[in-house]
Amino acid sequence: MSSGDTLFDRFLFRLSRRVIRWGLQLKYHFHVEGEENVPADGPFLLASNHCSYLDPPICACAIMSRQIAFMGRDTLLSNPIARWYFPHIGLIPLDRTRGDLGALRTAIGLLKAGKGVCLFPEGTRSPDGKLQPAKGGIGFLIARGNAPVLPMHISGSFDALPKGASKLRPARISVRIGPVIPPDALLASMTARNDFDSVGRLVMSRIAALVPALPPPPQQLPP
Repeated sequence: MSSGDTLFDRFLFRLSRRVIRWGLQLKYHFHVEGEENVPADGPFLLASNHCSYLDPPICACAIMSRQIAFMGRDTLLSNPIARWYFPHIGLIPLDRTRGDLGALRTAIGLLKAGKGVCLFPEGTRSPDGKLQPAKGGIGFLIARGNAPVLPMHISGSFDALPKGASKLRPARISVRIGPVIPPDALLASMTARNDFDSVGRLVMSRIAALVPALPPPPQQLPP
């Protein structure tokens, strides 16, 4: 299985990203804000909301300056093509039926090597498009990774392909990227040594801060 970091792996990742971003722009008027917040080098954890199968490629296409690995469910490797393709573009298979320490160690190892790793703190797709609480294991990874966290919010992917939908729908997809959360701020959020839930809540609060404000309701004209 590929490590996702050979010359061919990097070429395949960048080619896939270019093609998918072009498709997102063509079909969904894809737009990104805050790309200046992406670290130019060094490790970082990209943390995004999650409500659609479109979210992983959206995350990759939102950050054109860095290559990132992804933590994703191991059921993605369900056929020979997927078992070849996804490891080459940096998938870290995660067994969600148990505490997958191997996947966590792989992710932490990539961070220590100065790489970027994408994860979804909610753990699974939101059933209604609204933000869900972070899973406990995510706070553990964030705290142990000792890397800045880059918060991201995706709008429109739920409209395009919500949980349970079988085909793509018309939508506009946009991404907002916030300032990084430094490791010391993540550790300071912990009220006890193993208070990983507080780390998850801090990250989710930074993602929530990126949710676009709803336009005010139209004013009724006087009769």
